[in-house]
Amino acid sequence: MKIRLDNAEALGPLVKAMRKHQGLRQDATAEGIGVSENFLAKVERGSGTVQWGKLFAVLSELGLHVEIDVPDSVMDASNQRKRARTR
Repeated sequence: MKIRLDNAEALGPLVKAMRKHQGLRQDATAEGIGVSENFLAKVERGSGTVQWGKLFAVLSELGLHVEIDVPDSVMDASNQRKRARTR
């Protein structure tokens, strides 16, 4: 199921629900990922001030992925800039 997330507060409860669904304790999950339990708790509360790299590690460990819907016109412009730089 795809769910639209507009802010950290919406992501936190999903992370917590996924961890609990997998029968994982917060402390063990944090240790397995290599983040502090405090960090994982902040993610699960939807804190807007977490480090992106660690956040993606948490999501990956729990089998969650982020998808961004980028308009084709933006992707086309980005690809044109990349091609121009490599010439």
